[in-house]
Amino acid sequence: MIHLRIIAPQEDAHHALELLCEADSVLNVVHLHGAAQKPEGDVILCDVAREAASVIIGDLKELGIAKSGSIAVEELDSAISERFDAAEKAAPGLRSDAVVWEEVEARTSEDTELSVSFVAFMVLAMQLSVVGIVLDQPILIVGAMVVGPEFGPLAGICVAIVNRQGRLAKRSLIALAVGFPPGIALALLTTVVLTAVGLFPEGFTQDDHPFTRFISSPDLLSLFVAIVAGAAGVLSLTSAKSGALIGVLISVTTIPAAANIGVAAAYGDWGDALGALLQLAINLAGIVASGVLTLFLQRRVYEVRRRKHMDEPERKAAGLPGS
Repeated sequence: MIHLRIIAPQEDAHHALELLCEADSVLNVVHLHGAAQKPEGDVILCDVAREAASVIIGDLKELGIAKSGSIAVEELDSAISERFDAAEKAAPGLRSDAVVWEEVEARTSEDTELSVSFVAFMVLAMQLSVVGIVLDQPILIVGAMVVGPEFGPLAGICVAIVNRQGRLAKRSLIALAVGFPPGIALALLTTVVLTAVGLFPEGFTQDDHPFTRFISSPDLLSLFVAIVAGAAGVLSLTSAKSGALIGVLISVTTIPAAANIGVAAAYGDWGDALGALLQLAINLAGIVASGVLTLFLQRRVYEVRRRKHMDEPERKAAGLPGS
């Protein structure tokens, strides 16, 4: 279930109440007249079946509440009532497949912020990758995958393309463009320093490192993995499931490859550096393309549901136009 807190002027609040009380997928509607002070207006609290959340929020936006007041969206972890079950049955589709687009947009917007912590995580993830690549230790590569934060901006690009949000796309691209170079540069520096102090070997070839050799050897399987990773990451994002494991899946094709550019450059192996760069480019492109396609299909399902909703009785009760 999704919990909504709506603040609106009295007239808009009246229309919102008509909408919410008429919808079978909405329950626990509470109206607090004049309770809001900033902005001034009425407060409406309600719970909505996740499957119908974006449709109902779309109606509230159409009533102008997003401009004259505010709409807060919160996920309910658990709800105990037969009325909740009835509301979910009244909403078409399955809860696990439902996409709350406002939630997706808010989450990706937060994850695309270029911050000191974002760059720091990129650098730290690549530092772990450096040791994992040189020592041929997959466990360290997995650790680097967990730390890597790059899925946020990649998801942001996908959402921006599907929803035509130029500002979000720009912010996501800047985060990636600024995040990768420092990580690669410091990966190179770390390799040089640790080699100089004797912690890394004087020579390094990918052929002697079978467990991590794939990082700088792009092929069609690299593209396949990127496509699967992009689709899985977006599905995890839109279905509000835990993104920890998906983050690992995304990083397996990005963070290690970026770090390997620095490692190979430090050893003067420009062939492997070029291979790692190509691996990184292929996988970034594959992830974004797959993510965009997945989001596009989900968006089409929502648009069909939205069109069917246009003539439903709750819209007429709120004075909204039909199809």
